[in-house]
Amino acid sequence: MSFLRRRSAAVPAGPDFDVLAMDPTDWPGNLGAGLLPAPDGTCQGVFLRYDLFGGRGPAMIIGNLPEGSPAREVADKQVPFEVAQLLAALENDEPVEVVGIEDDPVMHEENLLIVRRVKCSEERISCVQFDRSDGVLVTIASWDRPITSDLYALLKPLPPELFRQ
Repeated sequence: MSFLRRRSAAVPAGPDFDVLAMDPTDWPGNLGAGLLPAPDGTCQGVFLRYDLFGGRGPAMIIGNLPEGSPAREVADKQVPFEVAQLLAALENDEPVEVVGIEDDPVMHEENLLIVRRVKCSEERISCVQFDRSDGVLVTIASWDRPITSDLYALLKPLPPELFRQ
């Protein structure tokens, strides 16, 4: 897969890698973005929160975590960072754990992605992950709606200006 590559960060306020997500203009609800900063000022990840419920909570969180990001390190059966963020945003404090992982081949533009479907003990959560050619892990976590193959057609690199102040 060669559809994304690392870029140099001219301003430390934004990520030094391309962020793959859905363009905010393609999404009918509200969008929020968060950066995970490291002590040295580098970006250790970006997550985007898509809200379709009119302020009542997110419908989906898409995370982009580069190699070495501490948010990628999860214990056995621990949910991915994005699932934990989704549950926190929904004020759901019930314990949730990973109960299984399945590989699923999916096409994105001209590239074959091996998508990992992460099954959680909370069945209203849908979660998928895939690795990009630049070492960034993309995780999509959705509440109360399945993640289908047509979602991948909406994923594209977002402009770096979106993450600058």
